[in-house]
Amino acid sequence: MFNITQWSLKHWLAAALLVFFALFPLSGDLFYTSLLNRMIVMAIAVASLNLILGYGGMISLGHAAFIGIGAYSVGIPAYYDIYNGWLHLALALIGCGLFAFVTGAISLRTRGVHFIMITMAFSQMAFFAFVSIEEYGGDDGLVVNGRSEFFPFGDIENNVTLYYVSFIVLVAVLYLVYRLVNSRFGGVIQGAKANERRMRAIGHNTYKYQLTCYVISGMMCGLAGALMANFSNFISPDMMGWVRSGELIFMVILGGSGTLFGPLFGTGLYLLLEEFLSRSALYTFVTENIAFLNDAQPWVYWQLPFGILLILVVLYARGGVDGFLSRWGSKNG
Repeated sequence: MFNITQWSLKHWLAAALLVFFALFPLSGDLFYTSLLNRMIVMAIAVASLNLILGYGGMISLGHAAFIGIGAYSVGIPAYYDIYNGWLHLALALIGCGLFAFVTGAISLRTRGVHFIMITMAFSQMAFFAFVSIEEYGGDDGLVVNGRSEFFPFGDIENNVTLYYVSFIVLVAVLYLVYRLVNSRFGGVIQGAKANERRMRAIGHNTYKYQLTCYVISGMMCGLAGALMANFSNFISPDMMGWVRSGELIFMVILGGSGTLFGPLFGTGLYLLLEEFLSRSALYTFVTENIAFLNDAQPWVYWQLPFGILLILVVLYARGGVDGFLSRWGSKNG
């Protein structure tokens, strides 16, 4: 990967995107800097899911629970005027790690649709647990009045500072995923995805490997949650609902599951389409000229054309954006 003489089109595009992310705040455009910051934070969560889904074959429909736990690890201490970022970070990592260990130890004893359903069940349990805590806003959510402070480096109150902290975490997460999947550990995880029975037959305890991978993935996603709380200054149980988990899966598939840069491509494309498709001229025309949609905001039903796009991607763009770039690059190389 790091030998640039062997880079393909997708590697150059990913590098260009990272450079673009690194330099864009210098433009001074606050709106799009904020949009890119959200994109970066979500890409961290998607990369963590891709580790277990794309490389490990563990299809979790409850991964957003880790975003919520990471976010509340910032929001609850801030509620008591505790803004120590190192404490927030420790709570997010430990909380998500413990939740992943307990739920993963149970979930990984199942396979297929049973694994999907049990991960969703655990996520919904976390969702309703936070809904029931009225002290922290319940289902109305909780306002985070201040951002994390990392002594002696200072706080991340400045939006550009938060942006670059998020960017550094994204690069670190991508590098960690790269090292993991290209190690002996990653070989066992990917081997178990292809043929778990054979991996056990040659002496690998696939359950322990998968559980470790699940915990690592959960902790990485918790980082995204902590950053999201600082970014939005608001948290709510909706962050950990199964619908959010479905969106994460969608981003993985859209970008290309089991690829290093797929989460980056998928998250970017998803959020850009969400932002611009919802405000398109076509959509405005539809809502203004169809009677029962006259009173609707132009972006209310943007999911309809987006859902059609998902169907087209699944049918005709196998491997997502990453797969398309690989095929296009080899065809024109």
